[in-house]
Amino acid sequence: MTDVISVQGLVKRFRSVVAVHELSFDVQSGTVTGFLGPNGAGKTTTLRALLGLVNATSGTATVFGQTYRELQNPSRRIGAALEASGFHPGRKAIDHLKVAAIAAGIPKARAGAALVEVGMEPAADRRVGGFSLGMRQRLALAGALLGQPEVLVLDEPANGLDPEGIHWMRGFLRSYADQGGTVLISSHVLSEVAQTVDHVVIVAGGRLVASSTLAELTDRTSGGAVRLRSEQAGPLRDALVARGAAATLADGDADAVVVTGSEAKDVGRMVADTGVPVFEMTTDGSNLEDVFLQLTASEAGQP
Repeated sequence: MTDVISVQGLVKRFRSVVAVHELSFDVQSGTVTGFLGPNGAGKTTTLRALLGLVNATSGTATVFGQTYRELQNPSRRIGAALEASGFHPGRKAIDHLKVAAIAAGIPKARAGAALVEVGMEPAADRRVGGFSLGMRQRLALAGALLGQPEVLVLDEPANGLDPEGIHWMRGFLRSYADQGGTVLISSHVLSEVAQTVDHVVIVAGGRLVASSTLAELTDRTSGGAVRLRSEQAGPLRDALVARGAAATLADGDADAVVVTGSEAKDVGRMVADTGVPVFEMTTDGSNLEDVFLQLTASEAGQP
């Protein structure tokens, strides 16, 4: 995979306020990357710098090795939805997209096709002023898809969606990436991000806190505890210890063995080598929300 989005040493000051401070991260092709951080962390400013909506004080934010302003036909390379607003309330959904298509030099026929892609075709002739927030979110996504871009940059796309809509959005983004597209998604809905993303970038106070795969991040912060359950827990523990694992019997569960300091894949290999039957194997890792709060609190100097 290659890096499609690259942010390197990005700094953005608004007079005396430093919104982004020496921020660097990359987003690879064919992945969904979660861009996480508390309010005021610099997420929106970073996305606006990437899209050429604000000028960086220093550093770079590029797509395909170029700034947004250098891209030829940018709407066909990168589609963005930073907020579900900016719609004329008296305009029909289909007309809103036709106007956006004309402004971007895209055939008007894409307006109808984009509505179909986001499941909004039945609302094509409804006026936007009567739309719920969730419907506006889908319309904003349809606008980002007009040029059939290779990259999507979305800010809180699940905001206002009902459970069915969230499930649909998750499947849509996963399918988009699996077909070769690249997604950078900013969100506070951490449980939804955990079910969608391949990679996470966490910022706090305008600074990078963490950038890694989701599995690496949770393993690193939890200590990588692996829980095994077997009817032969004692022999299993002894066999794992003999192979160098830090294995102990779990308190309160006669069938459980806990292994710390080893990755799940390595524990699995050792278990297979012992020949002791195991009927359950789970990772006692922190969830993404625990990790997020832990890391951002540390950056902010909180206990």
